[in-house]
Amino acid sequence: MTTTAGIFLSFLQLVIVFWKDLSKMFALRRPVYSSRFFSSVAKNMEKHGVVPDVVDVAPETTAEVTYPSGVKVEMGNELTPTQVKDVPTVKWNADNNALYTLCMTDPDAPSRKEPKFREWHHWLVGNIPGGNVGQGETLSAYVGSGPPEGTGLHRYVFLIYKQSGKINFDEKRLPNTSGDNRGCFSIRKFAEKYKLGQPVAGNFYQAQWDDYVPILYKQLGG
Repeated sequence: MTTTAGIFLSFLQLVIVFWKDLSKMFALRRPVYSSRFFSSVAKNMEKHGVVPDVVDVAPETTAEVTYPSGVKVEMGNELTPTQVKDVPTVKWNADNNALYTLCMTDPDAPSRKEPKFREWHHWLVGNIPGGNVGQGETLSAYVGSGPPEGTGLHRYVFLIYKQSGKINFDEKRLPNTSGDNRGCFSIRKFAEKYKLGQPVAGNFYQAQWDDYVPILYKQLGG
């Protein structure tokens, strides 16, 4: 009887030790999972389909985007093409010693229902020192939102990638006076090509046609 009780007690102690170790393991992992899963960026990008239409994983932090018109981009809020026609100011928690790539892209071209030209990229800047976008290398000059009439809301997504070093981009430089070579872009493939990893910051807004769009089309040669 004493031997049986001793064996049972030893087994019980082993179970307790195992349980404590298991609890510690999950306690260490849980905060990492929770911070990403419950982040506002992830929730909003998943809610509006930016994940997976544009990226596989949402960035952990928000990029602050402000337009000269005074409006701000706020995780899917609706703005007008008139409000976003000029180059915005983009800020994020940047490392002053690092280089970054910034992209603004529309996955809903010509419409969210039939996105046969997904994506139409509006802005692409690489080799940005710290958070100074103006000192970066402009690959595609900024073009505001120009959703065709009757196509409903389009999503306009800003993504920031941290580079591992300076990159020699071989993309054709695109001006803001033509819409050529803007469509059928993929920021996912672009990031893979240059080994940018996942975006470190992002934001997005939605917009639909207004009377500024025909003016923009003339600018683009349409």
